[in-house]
Amino acid sequence: MQIAPHEILDIEAIRRDFPILDQVVNGRQLVYFDNAATTQKPLPVLNALARYYEGYNANIHRGIHTLAEKATSAFEASRRAIQQFLNAAQVEEIIFTYGTTDGINLVAQTYGRRFLKEGDEIIITTMEHHSNIVPWQMVCEENGCVLKVIPIDDKGNLILEEYEKLLSERTKFVSVVHVSNAMGIINPVKTIIEKAHAVGAKVLVDGAQASSHIDIDVQELDPDFYVFSAHKLYGPTGMGVLYGKRAVLEAMPPWRGGGEMIKEVTFEKTTYNDLPYKFEAGTPNIADVIAVYAALEYLENLGKQKVAAYEHHLLEYATEALESIDGLRIIGQGPDKISVVSFVLDGIHHQDTGVILDQQGIAVRTGHHCTQPLMRRFNITGTTRASFAVYNTKEEIDRLVQGLHRVQKMMR
Repeated sequence: MQIAPHEILDIEAIRRDFPILDQVVNGRQLVYFDNAATTQKPLPVLNALARYYEGYNANIHRGIHTLAEKATSAFEASRRAIQQFLNAAQVEEIIFTYGTTDGINLVAQTYGRRFLKEGDEIIITTMEHHSNIVPWQMVCEENGCVLKVIPIDDKGNLILEEYEKLLSERTKFVSVVHVSNAMGIINPVKTIIEKAHAVGAKVLVDGAQASSHIDIDVQELDPDFYVFSAHKLYGPTGMGVLYGKRAVLEAMPPWRGGGEMIKEVTFEKTTYNDLPYKFEAGTPNIADVIAVYAALEYLENLGKQKVAAYEHHLLEYATEALESIDGLRIIGQGPDKISVVSFVLDGIHHQDTGVILDQQGIAVRTGHHCTQPLMRRFNITGTTRASFAVYNTKEEIDRLVQGLHRVQKMMR
């Protein structure tokens, strides 16, 4: 007999690892369903931050004293852990950024400015986050490139036949989201990458929503770039990762100038540092980089596949429960999804829904989720989004359903 995922993981013990969950909001026990925006942080991550600031706070790489050497060692240990997390071929392919948005901008402003020229075509999708739209629009405005968009069907799935029609010898870059932050739909990125490479285009994958839910093997997927943020992976805010193939990164110019990214500076000429430091100017976010190691270790100890199975169990339970509510329509119904349910209630504004749920201690995200073109595709202004993590429960989903019935009662 197959064992259910919630019988493998001790969810109550896991919840005790997240002290923020043990609080009352508006007179009710907190239910946190805003995990697609940011996940809560377990004690090992909080403790790692405290240990750094209390025990070995120092700048890294250039100091020879004990605290600096300890901080440098912990900092670079996180880089190696991320290399293993992504199965990158070399540790030098891991660049620390300030988040997914920062990573995309780095690629757009370095690779884009250097290698994309007038008439070249860049392909994105209808479901992209604004952070994977605006940087490419900026490149197009500056370089004269043309932006193309892969359409989606009425359920929110990419129309791959239309993608194939967009591809040509003019296609030089494809930038796609791995998992839609607004719908939870998992895109067939391996197929997208293969078809792009077949016409000689480079590919960036936005993995912000995928990193905590899907096993990522960049050597198997074969993107030229992969980006994600730590704060959606039970880690701290303000820290992200750009993976890039070494040969591509070495060909790119640096983006920010300053300390760390140089070998030698004279008033006549500056020579730049080797990878990965060429792209890491200035004092980095040391404490948060170090704490990412604790986040990855925490997820590994739970078992990422077990976590994914449990979250899928929650997704199925929530989808069935929400579909039973009259007047509720789920936006995004792909065959492969991670733990996001985005929906609209007939005749009720999503912001009103969020306010009334908050009054009941239930935290959801409302609005366009930084995907305004996607909202326009569905002819809506926004949705209510409930997104789940390993510490959520079916009982909390039941409270969400009860809360939505209250919304309907109050607003109609």
